[in-house]
Amino acid sequence: QLQASGGGLVQAGGSLRLSCKASGHAFRSYTAAWFRQAPGKEREFVAHIRSNGNIAYGTDSLKGRFTISRDNAKSSMYLQMNSLKSEDTAVYFCAAQCVGVQCDRTSSYSYWGPGTQVTVSS
Repeated sequence: QLQASGGGLVQAGGSLRLSCKASGHAFRSYTAAWFRQAPGKEREFVAHIRSNGNIAYGTDSLKGRFTISRDNAKSSMYLQMNSLKSEDTAVYFCAAQCVGVQCDRTSSYSYWGPGTQVTVSS
């Protein structure tokens, strides 16, 4: 099971840190990712981090403002979000265990958490 937390309401330009806590120790061997879904839009890839620490971001804009990390000892993953914009408003989901090589696709993940709402006011 995955549980995301840390969402909330923040003003544009502010920061939030999302956490994703996994149950069990298998998490440390999984590629894990953050996705987000804005109202009326498809779920969008934000970033993933492999078990060896390799990282990929969805866009260069996200890479410059968001930082994904993990703590395998705590079976946890994080997303530090800085310089938030109104377009970052979405429900943010954590996912784990990418099956295959296309780890930027929702269909590649076996496990999903219920999501946490991030609202950025302008």
